[in-house]
Amino acid sequence: MKFIQKLILIFAILVNFNVMAKEGKITGGAAYEIPAWFTDSFLDIAEDVEDATDSNKSVLLYFHLDNCPYCSSMLDQNFKSGDNLAFIQKHFSVIAVNLKGDREITLNEDEALLEKELSKILKVQYTPTIIFIGEDGKQAFRTNGYRTPKAFRQVLEYVVSQSYKNTTLSDYVESNQKSSKGYTFIDYSGLEKASYLQDYKQPVAILFEDKDCIDCKNFHEKLINRDDVKAELKQYLFIRFDAYSDQKIIDFDGKTTSPRQMVKDFDLNYRPGILLFNEGENITKIDGQLYSFHFNTVLRYVSGKHYEIFPRFGDYLKARQLELLEQGIDINIVD
Repeated sequence: MKFIQKLILIFAILVNFNVMAKEGKITGGAAYEIPAWFTDSFLDIAEDVEDATDSNKSVLLYFHLDNCPYCSSMLDQNFKSGDNLAFIQKHFSVIAVNLKGDREITLNEDEALLEKELSKILKVQYTPTIIFIGEDGKQAFRTNGYRTPKAFRQVLEYVVSQSYKNTTLSDYVESNQKSSKGYTFIDYSGLEKASYLQDYKQPVAILFEDKDCIDCKNFHEKLINRDDVKAELKQYLFIRFDAYSDQKIIDFDGKTTSPRQMVKDFDLNYRPGILLFNEGENITKIDGQLYSFHFNTVLRYVSGKHYEIFPRFGDYLKARQLELLEQGIDINIVD
């Protein structure tokens, strides 16, 4: 009897060891430090706006997450070095806000929240999210996720010129683009054509590009031609529109619209930008540059209707990571 018990114990140890040995791991995270020149704020936003205005600057809130590779790259390329650094320092008072932080932020005399509470209220899903605050203390403009330095410079100039008061970023870029040579749309075998979407119930991914797109070439060559991404996109009606176009589209509710109008209505200010729908409802959008793991996970989130269980994408992302790790699958978040 004791011999059998020993065998059972040994077997349990071996099984447990085997499970532990097979557990996957996450790689690609990036440790970083917030630049020392960022504003040393007490996180009283009204006071920060007043101080910035006195210095002819605007407040820029930099929402970041520990070990976020997108945050690290954005900081390295724009806030620590590069062509945008001097421009940012001249025009902005930059305040770092940790997505999961516990510091208290005072919005006005009557409202104070923790960093993580504010992030939730503002629906920050991708980091870095950058929110520009106007002289009135309200959000003037925001970007969701990483952008290359050249694309980010367009945003900075758009905000500094206060063009957000009377035009969209898309129209601003179109009217201020000096170069006649632009991006030529790249063919992709998985794209379909559709402009009548009324009552369409299946998952739909609408890609918006334009002739001034800076990151579209990389999007095609480095991301959507991957086999794993193609597999996820097959779950969708995947269509593309020129964001500058005024062509007639019948939307999911039967209303007449256009690509230009959709870009405005959904505040899609990045190219290539993607709107994701399921059962005619816009679930989320991809409004910044993503690596394949996060891109695929967003697609799965919508096509699999995981938003019904996880209203916040970030919560589904955690669950998906855990699921893969428990299966012994390694996750490289910068692949």
